[in-house]
Amino acid sequence: MRNAATMGGRPAFREKEFGIWQSWTWAETAEEVRNIARGLMVLGLNPGDHVAIIGRNRPALYWSMIAIQMCGAVPVPLYQDAVAEEMAYVLEHSGARFVIAADQEQVDKVLEVQSRVPGIEQILYHDKRGLRKYDHSAMTSLEDLAAKGLAAQQRVDAELTARMAALTPDSKCVMLYTSGTTGTPKGVVLSNRNVIETAKAGAAFEGLTPDEDVLAYLPLAWAGDYIFSIAQAHVVGFCVNCPESAQTMMTDLREIGPTYFFATPRVYEGQLTSVMIRMEDAGRFKKWLFKTFMDHARKVGGKILDGGEVSLGDRLKYRLGDLLVYGPLKNTLGYSRIRVGYTAGEAIGPEIFDFYRSLGINLKQLYGQTEATVLVAGHPNGQVRPDTVGVACPGVELKIDDKGEVFYRSPGTFVEYYKNPEATASTKDAEGWVATGDAGYFVEGLGHLRIIDRVKDVGKLASGQMFAPKYVENKLKFYPGILEAVVFGNGRDHCTAFLNIDLTAVGNWAERNNISYTSYQELAGHPKVLEMMQSHVEEVNASLADDPMLAGCQIKRFLVLHKELDADDGELTRTRKVRRNIIATKYADLIEALYSDAPSVSTRTEVSYEDGRKGFISATLALRDAKVFPATPSRREAA
Repeated sequence: MRNAATMGGRPAFREKEFGIWQSWTWAETAEEVRNIARGLMVLGLNPGDHVAIIGRNRPALYWSMIAIQMCGAVPVPLYQDAVAEEMAYVLEHSGARFVIAADQEQVDKVLEVQSRVPGIEQILYHDKRGLRKYDHSAMTSLEDLAAKGLAAQQRVDAELTARMAALTPDSKCVMLYTSGTTGTPKGVVLSNRNVIETAKAGAAFEGLTPDEDVLAYLPLAWAGDYIFSIAQAHVVGFCVNCPESAQTMMTDLREIGPTYFFATPRVYEGQLTSVMIRMEDAGRFKKWLFKTFMDHARKVGGKILDGGEVSLGDRLKYRLGDLLVYGPLKNTLGYSRIRVGYTAGEAIGPEIFDFYRSLGINLKQLYGQTEATVLVAGHPNGQVRPDTVGVACPGVELKIDDKGEVFYRSPGTFVEYYKNPEATASTKDAEGWVATGDAGYFVEGLGHLRIIDRVKDVGKLASGQMFAPKYVENKLKFYPGILEAVVFGNGRDHCTAFLNIDLTAVGNWAERNNISYTSYQELAGHPKVLEMMQSHVEEVNASLADDPMLAGCQIKRFLVLHKELDADDGELTRTRKVRRNIIATKYADLIEALYSDAPSVSTRTEVSYEDGRKGFISATLALRDAKVFPATPSRREAA
């Protein structure tokens, strides 16, 4: 309402559909939201009710979230790629009376589980395509709902105004479910105070203005999307841009050229892979040009970005590189206008982080959790380091207990886990300190926080040396051909690893090297591919040898899996985090084989197909030995 009154003519949302960008001002958005809220009241939405929202990033779904809150109810966004079984759990646990579904696919999943979730009274949908012949006795389009709301304006506006007036900073704002890496997801309840205070602090930290443009493409159910695409967008008043589809996201990113960008490490890894593939196909001169100037960028790019001392000659060479290489590359990636870029969700490999900053992209690590309304720690300008997550965000207090676990306390600290007081009490103490579950320490003399790994994943090798798998996995994923890595070794004599190839990158490499294959499994097991993977593993081992603390994490044996780790198979969360316990159980035979002297292992694995059917694939996997190196003092410490 404030934005509509003070900047009503400025763009609030854009959406690309059928190849054309459509735009809504803040004044138009306010009217759209109010009509949806009126319609929800006509349907019987009560204060405190939960409303599930499922679909990709679309203005109408964002408007629906605000409309639900306007009525005093609570939006509960779900992951759009969740299978029906996962969806059923959240719908039942939250007790949602209404579901807002983006399209036919999401409606079908809700209908499939509706018999097991009896509380659902009405399904609202945005895209009408394919739904004409469905039973509409308990289904309504959002367009028709808004029309009903407008028609009922005089009848419901007094009640709607009263409901808005009854809202306080401590009213429930949204419920976001955790990714569930170790069990069933938990419903994190956030208050208006949590969301607004955190959004204001984050905006002030980065000096955000109404002139920013963001691209809304992350899952609606993810806390990161909620804080950037709703909370900060409304607090600051900048424009949220919704791409046409996941397939057009990169094209839409280039067209919008966001100034404020947020992505998981997997997005940055994927873009870097794409760049490296293109360079492999380039001519000799272009390859030389790229390598020459990228080597220079890695040497001085970060210093120039942070305002450090760089000689005139190096600055001139960097400027020439910007003209010939960096500028065109950033334009291709859609990063030409980025003023602030964040990576979060999990740790990013230092090499990937340095690559983007060397181009002049102000990329920073952001450390956060759903329970913190995202923001816990981040890099201030001029203090960006690839091996830390920065300092405490404004208003956040940090401490580390005797076991090395990171704790925080902030205005964004969640209210509770819904229907789970035991988990709430074990995570948040009476003084408001929240256990993150992450192991870390403060870098001496800097005050920066460094996260090592999840507390439950950090262990010790049989020799007593530290075992921190995520750190090693991130180094492996820097290589374009490695999509995913899972490292084992806790309590063992040495470390071993599973690797997933990136089919696009390795397939392109195979084509250039005249290697024929007919399937993912055949390519993953090709001797030449295994040799390439071994060279990557040994390069990582050499770098680990320079870190006395983690030198014991060098990988002695590895295998390349015959299938991609998949969320539908329960091996990853919907946010693409590895579910270690499930993988360790499912592939126990492969792990034991890695710790034997066997040259290969035969296995049979259950997989899920896109239509929901189950099947099995069998394979014989080669087990490879990798060279390990004696530990040496790290070059950074020596310096």
